[in-house]
Amino acid sequence: MTTGSKSRRPPSRDPDPTSASAAASAAGDLAPVVGENLRRLRVRRGWSLEKLAQQVGVSRAMLGQIELGQSAPTINVLWKIAHGLGVTFSALITAHSQAGTLVLRAGDAKLLTNRDRQFSSRALFPVDEPRRVEFYELRLAGGATEKAEAHPPGTVENLVVTAGTVEIETGGKRHALDTGDAILFEADAPHVYRNRGREEAVMYLVMTYADATG
Repeated sequence: MTTGSKSRRPPSRDPDPTSASAAASAAGDLAPVVGENLRRLRVRRGWSLEKLAQQVGVSRAMLGQIELGQSAPTINVLWKIAHGLGVTFSALITAHSQAGTLVLRAGDAKLLTNRDRQFSSRALFPVDEPRRVEFYELRLAGGATEKAEAHPPGTVENLVVTAGTVEIETGGKRHALDTGDAILFEADAPHVYRNRGREEAVMYLVMTYADATG
């Protein structure tokens, strides 16, 4: 990771209780789906919870709660699990199969957030089955940083900034992006998203996997 001058971070503000409640509710809606899929993927491999914990770097207790639908994992934990299992992100959040035309209403979106809710991800595709290509809306609070785990080998991210200014760190290099700028990079190694401004940054991400596994 390269070093650089520290950016000034805006004063912290209390989160909007309405949006925080909505995000928590959305995460709760996904908990049973994630739990069922995680158990199915674990059993398919013949792994115990202990083996799974060693493989993905998440505690056995937390994995047990997730499988039972008692805990809604953060986006960071989901990425760790997906990477450890060698599956796509959608393989964990798949709910049902849908054929034909499907409208994804903004009000029905299931937001995934990091622990401090400074970063959110919204799937802009039907999470009905594992896919090679996934499309996301990403939002990063002013002055915030999000560190992403490595994705499965061969994964590529193609990202465009639609609001704000961000910095993407990958391969030990930092790339400054303004509104309208885009970047394509290999995402099978740890990478970082930074918001260089005071306002929320909005990005749209197309993630392409080498294989659609699940």
